[in-house]
This record gives sequence, structure tokens and C-alpha cells, in this order.
Amino acid sequence: MGGIDGDVSRKQSNRLVGMDWLQARMEIIGADTLQEAAELCDLNRGNLYRYFKFESRPNIDVLPKLCKGLRSSPEEVLHALKIQI
Repeated sequence: MGGIDGDVSRKQSNRLVGMDWLQARMEIIGADTLQEAAELCDLNRGNLYRYFKFESRPNIDVLPKLCKGLRSSPEEVLHALKIQI
């Protein structure tokens, strides 16, 4: 039954954007703080915050770090950042 809950969480997070998406994703990957999420992505916490608050956009070379650290596809991350592909 845990698989079903994970699927529901994943589907809900796919509709979210910005910090709402990031917080849902952090719960899925077990990161309790923004600092932990930033460390998983090998990024500065402030930059991660600014990306998901739409204050700045990441360079393209940051996308693989976000995908790996947040265990998400490029499409999911770009959607969460409101970047059209």
C-alpha cells in the first residue's frame, strides 16, 4: 500500500510549482530542511530558494544537479520552475 501513497504524492507534486512543489518533493526524498535539499543538489541554499520563489532562473548547467538531488526528471523540474520547454 505504500506504493500507492507514493504514487499519489508524486501525482500531487506534479501539479504544484515553485516552493509548493519543492516542499512536496523534499517530503518525498526525506529532506527536512531547505539546507538539506540544497546539499543534495550540491547548490547554495539561497540560490535554491530564489529558483523556486521565481526570483531568479537557474543556468542550464544547474538542471542536472536539481534533477539528481531532487530525484526528478528534467520535465518535472522545469515545470516546477515554470520554464516552458
